[in-house]
Amino acid sequence: MLTSRGGRTRVLGSLALLALACTPLAAWAQTDLRNSFPGRRLGGGTRGECSARLLAHLVPVTSVFAPGTAATIALLEGPTALPRPLQLSFRPLSSAGTAVDSQGRDTTRDLPASPAGVVLLTIPVVKAATVWESGYRCESGGAAGAGDGLDFVQSASPPAVSLLLPDTQADDKIVAGGLKALRAQCGKTVAAASLAKSFGIEDALTPEWPQQLPVRCL
Repeated sequence: MLTSRGGRTRVLGSLALLALACTPLAAWAQTDLRNSFPGRRLGGGTRGECSARLLAHLVPVTSVFAPGTAATIALLEGPTALPRPLQLSFRPLSSAGTAVDSQGRDTTRDLPASPAGVVLLTIPVVKAATVWESGYRCESGGAAGAGDGLDFVQSASPPAVSLLLPDTQADDKIVAGGLKALRAQCGKTVAAASLAKSFGIEDALTPEWPQQLPVRCL
């Protein structure tokens, strides 16, 4: 049976609408988050020995990353004469206030004061959009575990902020490959220039950076 041009156009239009209707809403939401999340993969950078110390999430330039089943994330700590403890916070994207998971447990994590280097961590597999923030504890004394768990979020010391998603894309796989290579160097060192180039943060390096960076895996 022959189909008129008008009929063929209506059929194609119906098929397009059907395809849109069958597309999972979660997939659309993930795509929108990747394009709109106001992340900041480089933290610090203001005045003061502690607050000016660079901190970088090793994630895509958009600061949105899906770790996949490997569930590995990493950050880079810059050089400083006075290392301070580091605090990581994880919270659902839609929540506000204190960072807690679905069971109400604290999802902040304190890391000891360390010199310049790379830190790799294994986290629970990401099942929903999760905001990851990292910042130095620059309060007096620098005691880890003090305060309400979010006291590093100050105008004087802006944290690095990234969004973790469950669904991987091409950019995520590239970063995940770089993190896998770093994990093979646990307890060893990597060239700072090579690391910066791999993750696209060459501009962050200054003459004060050591040429070799230790890789700490936690």
